[in-house]
Amino acid sequence: MQRANENACAYRAGDSGVKYLMRGPRIDWGVILLKPGQSLGGHYHEEVEETFYVQSGRGAVLVNGERYAAEQGDVFRLEPTERHDIVNDGEAPLKLVFIKCPYLPADKVDV
Repeated sequence: MQRANENACAYRAGDSGVKYLMRGPRIDWGVILLKPGQSLGGHYHEEVEETFYVQSGRGAVLVNGERYAAEQGDVFRLEPTERHDIVNDGEAPLKLVFIKCPYLPADKVDV
């Protein structure tokens, strides 16, 4: 068994960005907090599929050049090689849960 508490983990950018709650051995998962005007950063994975669940706020998920509105309760599952980004184009923080599988920490290509 593995246990974590979100409050004990740090966001990559201090007060926003990616926050890993668990890493490996088979999946990565955590939360993303984007302030208004922030984005995750365009990228794709060669072997990893990634799922995003919008916990709160509003924004947009960009997949292969297409823009999809994202709001609380939406889920997006991306296949490997699908180029994606998430932007907070709203006026409140955007918080998402992400799951990446399989666990391949180096499988990220920035675009």
